[in-house]
Amino acid sequence: MAHHVVEKLGVSQRRVCIALGQNRSTQRYELKLPHKDRDLIGAIRQEAQKRKHRRYGYRRITEILCRSDWLVNHKRVYRLWRLEGLKVRRKRRKRIHGCGNSANACDRRPPEYMNHIWSYDIIEDKLQNGRKVRILNILDEFTKECLASDVGFHITGHDVVEVLRYLFLVRGCPVYIRSDNGPEFIAAAVKEFLAFSGVYTLYIERGSPWENGYVESFHSRMRDELLDGELFLHIDEVKYVVDRWRMDYNHYRPHSSLGYMTPARYAQLCREVGCVRCYMSIPPESEVRETLSQTVD
Repeated sequence: MAHHVVEKLGVSQRRVCIALGQNRSTQRYELKLPHKDRDLIGAIRQEAQKRKHRRYGYRRITEILCRSDWLVNHKRVYRLWRLEGLKVRRKRRKRIHGCGNSANACDRRPPEYMNHIWSYDIIEDKLQNGRKVRILNILDEFTKECLASDVGFHITGHDVVEVLRYLFLVRGCPVYIRSDNGPEFIAAAVKEFLAFSGVYTLYIERGSPWENGYVESFHSRMRDELLDGELFLHIDEVKYVVDRWRMDYNHYRPHSSLGYMTPARYAQLCREVGCVRCYMSIPPESEVRETLSQTVD
């Protein structure tokens, strides 16, 4: 304030300090960083400038530093983060207040253990030539793992079935799977396959995407940290980059709702303590035919 008045009015610093009631020693004080903070500031800047960290805030950078054997807490990192002007700017979106309060909403029926509730949805992006690309993401809501990211120009109900079939074989079936009412998820092929596999559907209320909050939150992270910063020329490039980012999300990126553990580490912990549904695969083909005949009858 005093420096601004000196430049604006052209008077001496002494007269300005007397007028403002400020001590001259306070006005002339220059911040001298302790020697111990210089190395930490360099490490913070080095991590913040990495491509995969470009949208990370100070809390995730703190976790990355702790992995590199830095003994530092988030308060100290926050002080230096603000001092160096490293704040990550985020777009403020207008909140939409709706009346979607169905019994299948994520806050009404939250997951209780691993493989309890999965959720899936589709996010869209464009290539450089303007052609639309669709990405099907499937999440375990309890561990926050992204189980699959299927990329294509078109995603039909049969494509959804093939992805689910693979996941049910390698991971087991969930109890429920939550989704919106998109044509890919209400297709007869998808409903029949889920019924044969013993998986119950949780369809949210129409026009209420916030009821599928877990996958919507994941999509916001994917768009902010990946899609908005990339220019894709070919769909094969999209498949490669999305799969690499999914692996980083599961095995490297600290997740705030998991105590800044990675989703893969949290899933491993769930297996160790038994907080997981018993393994259930899709039924044999003979059982599927029997179930189908009973359904028709």
